[in-house]
Amino acid sequence: MEFSYDLKMPKGRIGVIVGVKGQTKRLIEKKLDVKLRINSDDGLVHVISEDSLKLMIAKDVVRAIARGFNPDIALMLLNDEYSFDIVNISDIIGNSKSRLLTVKSRIIGSEGKSRKNISRLTGVEIVIYGKTVAMVGPTEKVAVTRRAVEGLLMGRKHATVYKWLEDRKRDSK
Repeated sequence: MEFSYDLKMPKGRIGVIVGVKGQTKRLIEKKLDVKLRINSDDGLVHVISEDSLKLMIAKDVVRAIARGFNPDIALMLLNDEYSFDIVNISDIIGNSKSRLLTVKSRIIGSEGKSRKNISRLTGVEIVIYGKTVAMVGPTEKVAVTRRAVEGLLMGRKHATVYKWLEDRKRDSK
């Protein structure tokens, strides 16, 4: 039995999933035993597999690349203990373009310090792309990172979020 899944991907990210001379596409297909059919005109990626679990992992790998991760980080999702999550900023703050820029800046921080700090405290890779914040890392830490990002989106102070993350890190040891 064959399973498939269609994903819409930003056209600017198609080249990343294909890779130089198709290297990345072939690597994903080989590691997950899937087939990727990529339409660069409309950004549609059709993922095909005979194994539904591998299909779901491939879907997350493709989504991670689509949301701005480099393929090496996206392929960390092959590890059973890793997961991928996306926070849609608009779901929390609405559709105001000026507000979107403001909250994205809060998550990124001056010279990227806030994003790096959250990543350092959680061990989770974070990418802010378009209207989303995407995360790849150990499943339990991705959940903690999501709460931290949502806190910043809702206006909590950076120091409060960092303190909370430090407490979670200390508790997990």
